[in-house]
Amino acid sequence: MDPTPSSVSPFDSVSGALGDYIPKGGTPSAAAGTAASTEEAEGGEQILGVVSLDRDLRISGSNLDAAPFAGVTAAPGAAFADLLPPGDVPMVVKRLRRVLETGEAHVARVQRLRRDNATEMVVSMSILPAAPPQHGLTVSLIAMAKRLHLYASATAIGTSLDIGETAQSLAQSLLAWGEVAAVNLDYAVWTGEAVTDQAQERIRLRRAALVPDRAWPEGYLTPGDNLPREASRLLAGAVMRDDVPQAVVLRDRAAIERVLDDPQLMRALVPGERPVSVACIPLVVEGPGGMPRPIVLGVTEVWRRPDDLFRDSELMDLQELVAKTARHVDLARQHQREHAQVLALQRRLLPRAGSDTIEVASVYEPTTPDSAGVGGDWVNSFPLPGDRTALVVGDVVGHGLGAAAAMGQLSMEARALLSAGLGPGEVLERLDETVTLLDDTDAGLAAGYSALGSTCCIAVYDPVDHRVSISNAGHLPPVLVHPDGSAETVAAQPHPALGAEFVVREPFDVHEFAAPPGSLLVLYTDGLVEDPAVSIDLGISRLTDVVREVHPWDDLQQAARRVVARLAPKEPLRDDVTLLLARMAGRRGRDTATWRLPARADTAARARALAAPLLRSWHTGEQARDSMLLVVSELVTNAVRFGTGPVTVRLVHAGSRMTCEVGDTGNGRPRPHHGDPLDDTGRGLRVVHKLTTRWGVRWTDTGKAVWAELEA
Repeated sequence: MDPTPSSVSPFDSVSGALGDYIPKGGTPSAAAGTAASTEEAEGGEQILGVVSLDRDLRISGSNLDAAPFAGVTAAPGAAFADLLPPGDVPMVVKRLRRVLETGEAHVARVQRLRRDNATEMVVSMSILPAAPPQHGLTVSLIAMAKRLHLYASATAIGTSLDIGETAQSLAQSLLAWGEVAAVNLDYAVWTGEAVTDQAQERIRLRRAALVPDRAWPEGYLTPGDNLPREASRLLAGAVMRDDVPQAVVLRDRAAIERVLDDPQLMRALVPGERPVSVACIPLVVEGPGGMPRPIVLGVTEVWRRPDDLFRDSELMDLQELVAKTARHVDLARQHQREHAQVLALQRRLLPRAGSDTIEVASVYEPTTPDSAGVGGDWVNSFPLPGDRTALVVGDVVGHGLGAAAAMGQLSMEARALLSAGLGPGEVLERLDETVTLLDDTDAGLAAGYSALGSTCCIAVYDPVDHRVSISNAGHLPPVLVHPDGSAETVAAQPHPALGAEFVVREPFDVHEFAAPPGSLLVLYTDGLVEDPAVSIDLGISRLTDVVREVHPWDDLQQAARRVVARLAPKEPLRDDVTLLLARMAGRRGRDTATWRLPARADTAARARALAAPLLRSWHTGEQARDSMLLVVSELVTNAVRFGTGPVTVRLVHAGSRMTCEVGDTGNGRPRPHHGDPLDDTGRGLRVVHKLTTRWGVRWTDTGKAVWAELEA
């Protein structure tokens, strides 16, 4: 079974590969010995050497006594960089320091070492943190037969689903057969598209990897550059002769010049002015659906001196390594497509800019690239009718496309239900039913995610009353920072996560609290505050302390990034990190008015009399003022006639928009009446529909509220 990134580390993969290839006796098996080239200086044997380094990257000890390391002098106290070709020093030193800082091994990369006589040898180098109580590094060097190198490299290359890393690993491995190695991939591979159209005039190649890392001549293609169209056609045509992908060898510079026949192409494709030869090997996978022709994902290049001809056995090894890698490149392409899809979905769900009553900022950091860049976390904010704003945060168990799809469905459903006028508790009840229909535990977990057990917290901010209504389904409690700088967690009545059928079903509690102007509401997911070493309560306490430091005049987006930087675990993240900050500004008192009136026959006239001077103070146009007074009259009349109890009238002026909201204690849903044109009554909502830009119904704890908006 092939190792997978989620279950086997790169170090374990390579170590296991070498262990399988080399018996406990320490020498290759008979079959391996036969396959290994007898022309190798190492005699077909794999030899291990070790160099110990201190924290200054100086040699503190070594064991390079085996014959293949003859001429490589690792003197105590000398810099390890002295063993490297000058052009490789910056890259290798960077890797050494990264292992020192992170404690994470850097495994099985091809590297060249300098001998005392100025020649070089190729090794497979792994950098490991030194075992306690040492505090430096252990550098493992394997001088191996090419066949063993091929076997270990093919295993190591399959440990990442990132296209760039896969191409770089392949290029590093190809260095064992040459002095320069390049990997060029079809442009469609980078975008995740299906690579099915192999017409040569349609193939576009992009340089994905180039080793070694050094200064290259001006005009030479480096990673990220697109190959000229003519170069793409030449390379693709060279490896697809007679519709059969095959390796091509150009033995000297004269042959290369004849093929390219263009000085510009020579500068772009040939590494330098010295004599060279090149082997081009295609990256090929079988065509989908029984296609008769194979699919070329790209072309690799291996360059070396013309006096060192490519032997047939070496070309076979090269083709074998590239063939094994092609499958991983195709998997990475599919992963890239999933990555692009879920990122597009995530961007659609991120909060948009706030309004003049509330400012919002959010940060989302995915767990790892191998989770396709997104998971099941989401935050969202959007305006609701009646000048209110919804703030939503949720978490679906798992990562990847399945979790993102479930997350997207729940997020969109929550938005639709809130916009339709349902309260936070009622929305969670509907989401609870949706989750039980979306998934079952076995099927979801088998796919790497589960909608069951999803958590969600919904908050609705009213800028007129300066209050927030909140309902929570198994999510961590929000934090509220008061204008005076004090802070507290907002704990609604506990409720299990969505889809928890094994518990007694209870209604979702709705908790209301005051949020005066200047308040800061903090919504987040558990990845921000969870730490295996401490309790979750301590993590929330840390968050509370940090958000208290957000100044009322701080840029909110920058403040959100600072909060995440201080609290989020260092890479690699254990879980997605999501944060939403909402700073409440509220609506100015002179832009709103609320009246509570008895349900009587003269209430509509009373409401018009109260509204008229207010509308004049807002300097609204005469036509808009008359339209609003008629809307107020019709909505109040309907509330008195068809509703029960007292009537609440609220007017809001927000820029060029006016909103009228009339509430009562009835629970019937108002609908426009389609009666006879000559009827004297029943046309109130049809009048409202004609005069306003939109109208609707919002359900409240005591009944309903009919709202309508029109331009001032």
